[in-house]
Amino acid sequence: MTIITHSRKTGTLIEGTAKGDGSNIILKAGGWRWSRNLGAWYVPNSRDRAARAHLINGTAEQLRAAGFIVDVDIDDTARPAAEVEEGKAERAGERAEALVAKAERRATAAERAQEAERKAAARLPEGGEPIKIGHHSETRHRNAIAKADRAARRAIDAGTEAKQAAERAETAALATVRRYNPVTVANRIETLQADKRRAERRLNGHTRTVFTVGERRHTESHDPAQGGAAELLRARIQELADQINHWEGVRAEQVSAGHANNYGPENISKGDQVKFRGSWYEVRRVNRKSVTIPSIVGGSWTDTVPYHELSGHQPAAF
Repeated sequence: MTIITHSRKTGTLIEGTAKGDGSNIILKAGGWRWSRNLGAWYVPNSRDRAARAHLINGTAEQLRAAGFIVDVDIDDTARPAAEVEEGKAERAGERAEALVAKAERRATAAERAQEAERKAAARLPEGGEPIKIGHHSETRHRNAIAKADRAARRAIDAGTEAKQAAERAETAALATVRRYNPVTVANRIETLQADKRRAERRLNGHTRTVFTVGERRHTESHDPAQGGAAELLRARIQELADQINHWEGVRAEQVSAGHANNYGPENISKGDQVKFRGSWYEVRRVNRKSVTIPSIVGGSWTDTVPYHELSGHQPAAF
Protein backbone atom coordinates (compact mmCIF):
# COMPACT_ATOMS: atom_id res chain seq x y z
CA MET A 1 0.00 0.00 0.00
CA THR A 2 1.10 3.54 -0.77
CA ILE A 3 0.51 6.11 1.98
CA ILE A 4 0.56 9.88 1.59
CA THR A 5 1.09 11.57 4.94
CA HIS A 6 1.25 15.17 6.03
CA SER A 7 2.17 16.74 9.36
CA ARG A 8 3.59 20.13 10.15
CA LYS A 9 6.77 18.55 11.53
CA THR A 10 7.62 16.25 8.63
CA GLY A 11 5.81 17.92 5.75
CA THR A 12 4.12 15.97 2.96
CA LEU A 13 5.63 12.54 2.29
CA ILE A 14 4.69 9.42 0.35
CA GLU A 15 5.73 5.94 1.41
CA GLY A 16 5.31 2.54 -0.16
CA THR A 17 6.59 3.28 -3.65
CA ALA A 18 9.34 1.21 -5.26
CA LYS A 19 11.87 1.76 -7.99
CA GLY A 20 10.48 0.80 -11.38
CA ASP A 21 6.81 0.71 -10.32
CA GLY A 22 5.98 3.76 -12.46
CA SER A 23 5.05 6.02 -9.56
CA ASN A 24 8.01 8.30 -10.23
CA ILE A 25 6.48 9.56 -13.49
CA ILE A 26 3.31 10.68 -11.71
CA LEU A 27 5.15 12.15 -8.74
CA LYS A 28 7.69 14.10 -10.79
CA ALA A 29 4.92 15.58 -12.91
CA GLY A 30 3.15 16.68 -9.73
CA GLY A 31 6.17 18.49 -8.33
CA TRP A 32 7.26 15.84 -5.84
CA ARG A 33 10.98 15.23 -5.26
CA TRP A 34 12.97 12.23 -4.15
CA SER A 35 15.04 12.48 -0.96
CA ARG A 36 17.92 10.09 -0.51
CA ASN A 37 18.15 11.06 3.15
CA LEU A 38 14.50 10.23 3.79
CA GLY A 39 14.30 7.39 1.31
CA ALA A 40 10.93 8.74 0.21
CA TRP A 41 9.23 11.24 -2.07
CA TYR A 42 8.30 14.61 -0.56
CA VAL A 43 6.65 17.90 -1.47
CA PRO A 44 9.19 20.76 -1.32
CA ASN A 45 8.53 23.49 1.23
CA SER A 46 5.68 21.56 2.87
CA ARG A 47 7.17 21.40 6.36
CA ASP A 48 5.33 23.64 8.84
CA ARG A 49 2.91 24.65 6.11
CA ALA A 50 -0.78 23.88 5.74
CA ALA A 51 -1.46 20.71 3.79
CA ARG A 52 -1.90 21.31 0.05
CA ALA A 53 -5.08 19.30 -0.21
CA HIS A 54 -5.43 19.85 -3.96
CA LEU A 55 -1.96 18.42 -4.64
CA ILE A 56 -2.30 15.55 -2.17
CA ASN A 57 -5.74 14.45 -3.37
CA GLY A 58 -4.78 14.94 -7.00
CA THR A 59 -1.71 12.75 -6.57
CA ALA A 60 -3.76 10.09 -4.79
CA GLU A 61 -6.32 10.02 -7.61
CA GLN A 62 -3.63 9.70 -10.29
CA LEU A 63 -1.88 6.89 -8.44
CA ARG A 64 -5.17 5.02 -7.94
CA ALA A 65 -5.95 5.42 -11.62
CA ALA A 66 -2.55 3.81 -12.32
CA GLY A 67 -3.46 0.80 -10.16
CA PHE A 68 -1.93 1.77 -6.82
CA ILE A 69 -3.76 1.32 -3.52
CA VAL A 70 -3.42 4.69 -1.82
CA ASP A 71 -4.28 5.87 1.69
CA VAL A 72 -4.09 9.51 2.81
CA ASP A 73 -3.33 10.58 6.38
CA ILE A 74 -3.30 14.33 7.08
CA ASP A 75 -2.62 15.95 10.44
CA ASP A 76 -2.68 19.71 9.85
CA THR A 77 -2.26 20.76 13.48
CA ALA A 78 0.11 23.72 13.67
CA ARG A 79 3.15 23.46 15.93
CA PRO A 80 4.03 26.23 18.42
CA ALA A 81 6.03 28.99 16.73
CA ALA A 82 8.92 28.59 19.18
CA GLU A 83 9.20 24.89 18.29
CA VAL A 84 9.08 25.68 14.57
CA GLU A 85 11.88 28.26 14.89
CA GLU A 86 13.99 25.89 16.96
CA GLY A 87 13.69 23.28 14.24
CA LYS A 88 14.56 25.77 11.50
CA ALA A 89 17.65 26.93 13.38
CA GLU A 90 18.75 23.33 13.91
CA ARG A 91 18.29 22.45 10.23
CA ALA A 92 20.05 25.64 9.17
CA GLY A 93 22.99 24.72 11.39
CA GLU A 94 23.15 21.19 9.96
CA ARG A 95 22.98 22.55 6.42
CA ALA A 96 25.74 25.05 7.14
CA GLU A 97 27.97 22.30 8.57
CA ALA A 98 27.34 20.07 5.56
CA LEU A 99 28.12 22.91 3.14
CA VAL A 100 31.31 23.81 5.02
CA ALA A 101 32.45 20.18 4.73
CA LYS A 102 31.55 20.20 1.03
CA ALA A 103 33.46 23.45 0.52
CA GLU A 104 36.52 21.92 2.17
CA ARG A 105 36.31 18.88 -0.13
CA ARG A 106 35.98 21.14 -3.16
CA ALA A 107 38.96 23.22 -2.03
CA THR A 108 41.08 20.07 -1.65
CA ALA A 109 40.00 18.89 -5.09
CA ALA A 110 40.91 22.29 -6.54
CA GLU A 111 44.38 22.13 -4.99
CA ARG A 112 44.94 18.67 -6.48
CA ALA A 113 43.71 19.82 -9.90
CA GLN A 114 46.05 22.82 -9.79
CA GLU A 115 48.98 20.58 -8.86
CA ALA A 116 48.12 18.26 -11.75
CA GLU A 117 48.03 21.30 -14.04
CA ARG A 118 51.48 22.38 -12.91
CA LYS A 119 52.90 18.90 -13.49
CA ALA A 120 51.33 18.69 -16.94
CA ALA A 121 52.70 22.12 -17.86
CA ALA A 122 56.16 21.09 -16.62
CA ARG A 123 56.21 18.22 -19.14
CA LEU A 124 55.94 20.61 -22.08
CA PRO A 125 59.14 21.58 -23.89
CA GLU A 126 60.79 24.61 -22.32
CA GLY A 127 60.47 28.03 -23.88
CA GLY A 128 57.27 27.23 -25.78
CA GLU A 129 59.09 25.19 -28.42
CA PRO A 130 56.83 24.70 -31.50
CA ILE A 131 55.72 21.27 -32.64
CA LYS A 132 58.15 19.70 -35.07
CA ILE A 133 55.98 18.40 -37.88
CA GLY A 134 57.12 14.95 -39.04
CA HIS A 135 59.60 14.59 -36.20
CA HIS A 136 59.43 11.53 -33.95
CA SER A 137 58.55 13.89 -31.06
CA GLU A 138 55.42 15.30 -32.77
CA THR A 139 52.92 12.84 -31.29
CA ARG A 140 54.39 13.09 -27.80
CA HIS A 141 54.42 16.89 -28.02
CA ARG A 142 50.78 17.05 -29.15
CA ASN A 143 49.69 14.65 -26.40
CA ALA A 144 51.51 16.73 -23.78
CA ILE A 145 49.77 19.90 -24.95
CA ALA A 146 46.36 18.19 -24.93
CA LYS A 147 46.98 16.80 -21.45
CA ALA A 148 48.06 20.21 -20.18
CA ASP A 149 44.93 21.78 -21.68
CA ARG A 150 42.68 19.20 -20.01
CA ALA A 151 44.46 19.69 -16.69
CA ALA A 152 44.05 23.45 -16.96
CA ARG A 153 40.33 23.10 -17.66
CA ARG A 154 39.89 20.72 -14.71
CA ALA A 155 41.78 23.16 -12.46
CA ILE A 156 39.57 26.06 -13.58
CA ASP A 157 36.38 24.03 -13.08
CA ALA A 158 37.53 22.76 -9.70
CA GLY A 159 38.41 26.28 -8.60
CA THR A 160 35.00 27.56 -9.67
CA GLU A 161 33.23 24.74 -7.82
CA ALA A 162 35.29 25.41 -4.69
CA LYS A 163 34.43 29.12 -4.80
CA GLN A 164 30.72 28.42 -5.29
CA ALA A 165 30.70 25.86 -2.45
CA ALA A 166 32.40 28.36 -0.12
CA GLU A 167 29.86 31.05 -1.02
CA ARG A 168 26.93 28.67 -0.36
CA ALA A 169 28.46 27.68 2.98
CA GLU A 170 28.84 31.32 3.97
CA THR A 171 25.25 32.10 2.95
CA ALA A 172 23.94 29.12 4.94
CA ALA A 173 25.97 30.14 7.99
CA LEU A 174 24.34 33.59 7.93
CA ALA A 175 20.79 32.32 7.31
CA THR A 176 19.70 32.32 10.95
CA VAL A 177 21.47 35.62 11.64
CA ARG A 178 19.60 37.25 8.78
CA ARG A 179 16.31 35.72 9.86
CA TYR A 180 16.71 37.38 13.26
CA ASN A 181 17.89 40.74 11.91
CA PRO A 182 15.89 43.35 13.92
CA VAL A 183 14.46 45.02 10.79
CA THR A 184 13.53 41.62 9.35
CA VAL A 185 11.82 40.64 12.60
CA ALA A 186 9.80 43.88 12.67
CA ASN A 187 8.79 43.45 9.03
CA ARG A 188 7.75 39.87 9.74
CA ILE A 189 5.52 41.00 12.62
CA GLU A 190 3.77 43.52 10.37
CA THR A 191 3.26 40.90 7.66
CA LEU A 192 1.83 38.40 10.15
CA GLN A 193 -0.49 41.03 11.62
CA ALA A 194 -1.75 41.91 8.12
CA ASP A 195 -2.32 38.21 7.38
CA LYS A 196 -4.25 37.84 10.62
CA ARG A 197 -6.48 40.84 9.87
CA ARG A 198 -7.14 39.47 6.40
CA ALA A 199 -8.13 36.07 7.79
CA GLU A 200 -10.39 37.71 10.37
CA ARG A 201 -12.16 39.70 7.68
CA ARG A 202 -12.77 36.54 5.69
CA LEU A 203 -14.04 34.73 8.78
CA ASN A 204 -16.35 37.49 10.00
CA GLY A 205 -17.41 38.92 6.66
CA HIS A 206 -16.69 42.46 5.52
CA THR A 207 -17.62 45.25 3.17
CA ARG A 208 -15.06 47.17 1.17
CA THR A 209 -15.11 50.14 -1.18
CA VAL A 210 -14.31 49.10 -4.74
CA PHE A 211 -14.20 52.61 -6.23
CA THR A 212 -15.73 56.05 -5.81
CA VAL A 213 -17.26 58.27 -8.50
CA GLY A 214 -17.99 61.75 -7.24
CA GLU A 215 -19.99 61.27 -4.05
CA ARG A 216 -21.12 57.78 -5.01
CA ARG A 217 -19.26 54.98 -3.30
CA HIS A 218 -19.38 51.51 -4.84
CA THR A 219 -18.89 48.72 -2.35
CA GLU A 220 -18.88 44.93 -2.29
CA SER A 221 -19.89 42.77 0.64
CA HIS A 222 -18.55 39.38 1.64
CA ASP A 223 -20.55 37.08 3.91
CA PRO A 224 -18.93 35.38 6.92
CA ALA A 225 -17.23 32.07 6.20
CA GLN A 226 -19.22 28.94 6.96
CA GLY A 227 -18.58 25.28 7.71
CA GLY A 228 -15.18 23.85 6.89
CA ALA A 229 -13.88 27.15 5.52
CA ALA A 230 -14.64 28.84 8.83
CA GLU A 231 -12.87 26.08 10.76
CA LEU A 232 -9.77 26.46 8.61
CA LEU A 233 -9.77 30.22 9.11
CA ARG A 234 -10.11 29.91 12.88
CA ALA A 235 -7.16 27.52 12.95
CA ARG A 236 -5.16 29.88 10.74
CA ILE A 237 -5.96 32.88 12.97
CA GLN A 238 -4.86 30.95 16.04
CA GLU A 239 -1.63 29.94 14.31
CA LEU A 240 -0.93 33.53 13.25
CA ALA A 241 -1.64 34.82 16.76
CA ASP A 242 0.93 32.35 18.15
CA GLN A 243 3.52 33.42 15.56
CA ILE A 244 2.90 37.11 16.29
CA ASN A 245 3.27 36.50 20.01
CA HIS A 246 6.55 34.64 19.44
CA TRP A 247 8.12 37.29 17.21
CA GLU A 248 6.92 40.16 19.40
CA GLY A 249 8.74 38.43 22.24
CA VAL A 250 11.87 38.20 20.09
CA ARG A 251 11.62 41.90 19.23
CA ALA A 252 11.08 42.85 22.87
CA GLU A 253 14.30 41.02 23.77
CA GLN A 254 16.15 42.78 20.94
CA VAL A 255 14.90 46.18 22.13
CA SER A 256 15.85 45.36 25.73
CA ALA A 257 19.34 44.31 24.64
CA GLY A 258 19.78 47.47 22.57
CA HIS A 259 19.89 45.60 19.25
CA ALA A 260 16.66 47.20 18.01
CA ASN A 261 15.13 50.64 18.44
CA ASN A 262 11.81 51.39 20.06
CA TYR A 263 11.00 54.57 18.15
CA GLY A 264 7.46 55.77 17.60
CA PRO A 265 5.26 58.87 17.54
CA GLU A 266 5.54 59.03 21.33
CA ASN A 267 9.29 59.79 21.27
CA ILE A 268 9.94 61.38 17.84
CA SER A 269 8.67 64.85 16.91
CA LYS A 270 8.61 67.05 13.86
CA GLY A 271 11.96 68.80 13.47
CA ASP A 272 13.95 65.98 15.11
CA GLN A 273 16.86 64.34 13.32
CA VAL A 274 16.63 60.64 12.47
CA LYS A 275 19.25 58.32 11.00
CA PHE A 276 18.35 56.12 8.06
CA ARG A 277 20.86 54.00 6.14
CA GLY A 278 23.82 55.93 7.48
CA SER A 279 22.51 59.46 6.86
CA TRP A 280 20.66 61.95 9.05
CA TYR A 281 17.40 63.61 8.00
CA GLU A 282 15.06 66.16 9.53
CA VAL A 283 11.61 64.83 10.37
CA ARG A 284 8.99 66.61 8.27
CA ARG A 285 5.99 64.75 9.65
CA VAL A 286 5.31 62.16 12.32
CA ASN A 287 2.92 59.38 11.30
CA ARG A 288 1.44 56.45 13.17
CA LYS A 289 3.90 53.88 11.79
CA SER A 290 6.50 56.00 10.03
CA VAL A 291 8.20 59.37 9.73
CA THR A 292 8.28 61.59 6.68
CA ILE A 293 11.74 62.86 5.73
CA PRO A 294 13.26 64.75 2.77
CA SER A 295 13.98 62.68 -0.31
CA ILE A 296 16.80 60.24 0.40
CA VAL A 297 18.15 60.80 -3.14
CA GLY A 298 18.01 64.59 -2.97
CA GLY A 299 14.77 65.17 -4.87
CA SER A 300 12.14 67.78 -4.12
CA TRP A 301 9.72 65.17 -2.80
CA THR A 302 9.63 63.41 0.56
CA ASP A 303 10.02 59.78 1.63
CA THR A 304 8.45 57.82 4.46
CA VAL A 305 10.46 55.45 6.62
CA PRO A 306 9.00 52.91 9.09
CA TYR A 307 10.13 53.54 12.66
CA HIS A 308 11.80 50.15 12.95
CA GLU A 309 14.13 50.95 10.04
CA LEU A 310 15.60 54.01 11.77
CA SER A 311 19.02 53.54 13.36
CA GLY A 312 19.33 56.80 15.29
CA HIS A 313 17.40 59.75 16.74
CA GLN A 314 18.34 63.20 17.98
CA PRO A 315 15.75 65.62 19.41
CA ALA A 316 15.57 69.01 17.75
CA ALA A 317 17.71 71.70 19.34
CA PHE A 318 15.66 74.69 20.50
